[in-house]
Amino acid sequence: MSVRPALMLSAVLALAPALVSAQGGDSDWPLHGLDAANTRFSPLSAIATGNVTGLRRAWSVHTGINGSFQATPLVRDGVMYVSTPFNHVIALDAATGAERWRYTHTLTRKDTCCGPANRGVAVGEQAVFIATIDARLIALDRHTGKPLWEHPLTDTDVGAMEDLGQMLNVPEFAGAKQTGNTGYSANMAPQVVGDLVLVGVTGAGYGLHVETKEGGEARLTVAGLGGEHLGLRGFLLALDAKTGAERWRWYVTDAGWEGDLKSTTAWGQTLNRDLAAERASLEKYKDSWRYGGGSVWTTPAIDEKRGLLYLGTGNPAPQMDDPTRPGDNRHTLSLVALELATGKLRWAYQQVPHDRWGYDVASPPVLFTMNVNGQPRDVVAEAGKVGHLFVHDRETGELLQRSPAFVPQENLFARPTEAGVRIAPAALGGCSWSPIAVDAAAGRAYIAAIHWPAMYYSRKVKAEAGLPWSTYTFVQPVPAGESYGLLTAVDLHTGQLAWQQKMPQPLIGGVLATAGGLVFTGESSGAFSAFASGDGRRLWSDPVGAGVNAPPVTYTVGGRQFVAVAAGGNTLFGFKPGDELIAYALPAP
Repeated sequence: MSVRPALMLSAVLALAPALVSAQGGDSDWPLHGLDAANTRFSPLSAIATGNVTGLRRAWSVHTGINGSFQATPLVRDGVMYVSTPFNHVIALDAATGAERWRYTHTLTRKDTCCGPANRGVAVGEQAVFIATIDARLIALDRHTGKPLWEHPLTDTDVGAMEDLGQMLNVPEFAGAKQTGNTGYSANMAPQVVGDLVLVGVTGAGYGLHVETKEGGEARLTVAGLGGEHLGLRGFLLALDAKTGAERWRWYVTDAGWEGDLKSTTAWGQTLNRDLAAERASLEKYKDSWRYGGGSVWTTPAIDEKRGLLYLGTGNPAPQMDDPTRPGDNRHTLSLVALELATGKLRWAYQQVPHDRWGYDVASPPVLFTMNVNGQPRDVVAEAGKVGHLFVHDRETGELLQRSPAFVPQENLFARPTEAGVRIAPAALGGCSWSPIAVDAAAGRAYIAAIHWPAMYYSRKVKAEAGLPWSTYTFVQPVPAGESYGLLTAVDLHTGQLAWQQKMPQPLIGGVLATAGGLVFTGESSGAFSAFASGDGRRLWSDPVGAGVNAPPVTYTVGGRQFVAVAAGGNTLFGFKPGDELIAYALPAP
């Protein structure tokens, strides 16, 4: 798909100020995205293109918790804080890996929407905050790990159906293993800003994850079930960092979510909607917004000067199956700007109205400044599951730039059929939850992406099956051998792709860019690698015993630069699990 000229950007980017201390001192990684803007670009350069081949393991730690290890480690004042699967938290000496303290989490329920993974903690002046898969936010004493307070993110699962397991009676899923369903949970790393902690919920989209077998290979299948009042409302909470008291709550879906019934995306791509059928059913399903989905997967970016936060939202409910939710399902699959003080919506840009494909806006937004027609413009960018990097005006939400597709596109926005239609990107992405990195001075964005097509099927439930749904839609990714990863650099001066590196397996985890001319990313095949940011050449790689499906970070302690990453695989996608946290450095002088 070609790029629309989008105002003929000159796009000369402004140099972002350094957000960590100067070379030679101690430099932290204090927030999920390094800074409040989520740039994941570090000005550290002791490890650079000329010496990265000398990178060695400085230390490694086995957490003892095996599973999908997706967390970003945070570093403050020489201490590393990392969450493990199932929401345990460990504090380590960032220079040696020696354990300082450990918090062991006790789950209040065993069923979760999306498995045991979480994406990290937030660290304030006095507390460490963890959002849990059993839908709680817990504050721990930063120095001891002792719980200070906890806040339930919801007191109800109204709309979550306990009978999802009945879906296994459908012939396609006979004998399948259920691996996830609908119900409030939390997977995102919280964000601390001032005296607030921001946290969102997942599990709001009505559906079911199952694991099936084909030719001896385990395959993930995602199903959406068509019926009334099936789903939850996603939301973002702002809590008082000292007490846990709720300050405000913003719900993704609300009355009027039907919108304008758009036939195309905002950039003109047809959505293949049956608008006549949708209009005919508007009155019957006028309260569908009360069960509308819109999970919050992504850690917000913060513009304190404007008093705004930027957030991505997930799919509507029921997921993929659409007869009971006519309309655009407004504010799902959207990039939104909210007022930090109140949670009031300032603007929203919906990437995909009336989603049927699972294209959550899941990768964290990134803030930076670039020149548009010779004038500096504050912008927010997001790498979508549909396979484009979107760049918007931060104040108004105006779309300024859309990159060419950074993954192959095939039958994009085709309607699922009874016989099945192959679509790419599919529900796995594009760019899934993996955070990107932006080097504003160089004018580059770096994206870890997935090419993994899937077959989309839509079926009617036979009356004799005795199930409470009328229709169901399910997605089956093609065999893993047909999938791969793409590491991409987008030239923000031109909006075009600067370079790409093809990887043997999908890239799920995220990237780190540094002033040393390097881009680091983990590989699902079990390697951690460094690439030249200028042209994408692979410069260094270390084989690891598990899939590296977490975002890397860098920091200095005692003047020595480290690069750290979690290696724990991803059980949902079949990448080898593990429990290792590894820190790399150049040999000590």
